Amino acid sequence: MKKNIRHSINPAARQHIRQRKTLTVEAYVQGILEGDRLVLSRAITLIESTRSDHRDMAQEIIAACLPHAGTSVRVGVTGTPGVGKSTFIEALGKHVTDAGHRIAVLAIDPTSQVTRGSILGDKTRMSALATNDRAFIRPSPAGDSLGGVARKTREAIVLCEAAGHDVVLVETVGVGQSETAVHSMVDFFLLLLLPGAGDELQGIKRGIVEMADLIAVNKADKDKLKAAQQARRAYKNALHLYPPKSSGWIPQVLTCSALEARGITEIWQTIEDHKTQVQDSDFWLENRRRQATFWLYEAIKNDLSNSFFSNKKIKNTLSRIETDVAAGRLSPFKGAEELMRLFLNEK
Repeated sequence: MKKNIRHSINPAARQHIRQRKTLTVEAYVQGILEGDRLVLSRAITLIESTRSDHRDMAQEIIAACLPHAGTSVRVGVTGTPGVGKSTFIEALGKHVTDAGHRIAVLAIDPTSQVTRGSILGDKTRMSALATNDRAFIRPSPAGDSLGGVARKTREAIVLCEAAGHDVVLVETVGVGQSETAVHSMVDFFLLLLLPGAGDELQGIKRGIVEMADLIAVNKADKDKLKAAQQARRAYKNALHLYPPKSSGWIPQVLTCSALEARGITEIWQTIEDHKTQVQDSDFWLENRRRQATFWLYEAIKNDLSNSFFSNKKIKNTLSRIETDVAAGRLSPFKGAEELMRLFLNEK
């Protein structure tokens, strides 16, 4: 069905869809299934919108695209700042597209807590991949979302898969305490690290290393090659201290040079080996089911939070409660209890 829809729109109609200022749900869905990158980009903008009418429309689009999704390999890529995530993704993206795949890169940029802005410069950092017809790059601001991923990243994955992208990479903000949210929406978790183990190994959050399916020591070139090989051995030894994965997969440690495109073939082969092994054990499908349930509860929490803080009585009372708590006249717990009682009574 998906293939038929992709070829059912003639070029004139496709151009008409692209040029229209306002698209219907049907036009969005048709454009996405056609693999139209402009329509896909506009659809992701729609799902990221906070307007209620946009949210309603976005949910209709997602529901229509859901039967056409779920067929990609979802890969999370994270790493310490300066490790070269964008260069690595561009090198991996070229290798993957050269092999006949279509790749979507959902790059999450950190949002300033002062200006509330994001640079969103991933397309400039991946200039070659950005002009690749078999690639789609979408930078999105993390906003207030913890976990290094934008709040709507999971929905964006569904749209990218419906658009025919069989490899989806989620590039996260960077290693942090709450970065692990990306693990709950991908099949394969790749941790990029720099040469030089020692103190860096101590500084990496244990939870992130535990979840890694592959640790890749990047920048293994020139005068850093020996240090990268030493780091590989150190990380490999450290992984023995962690409990075995429920999937049965044994995490790998490799070296690579994204700048020189060395080690990229081995990394992609590792991702494919992981997919084969995990799919054969049925863990793949079971894990995706657990992830879907997890994001159901996350959506409930987000909706409850939005509903709570947008409530008129809460808005009128919150400032007073906050002042009393800050002044020590009221405990935070009692203040929260009073606000919740007010909110629930309002309902």
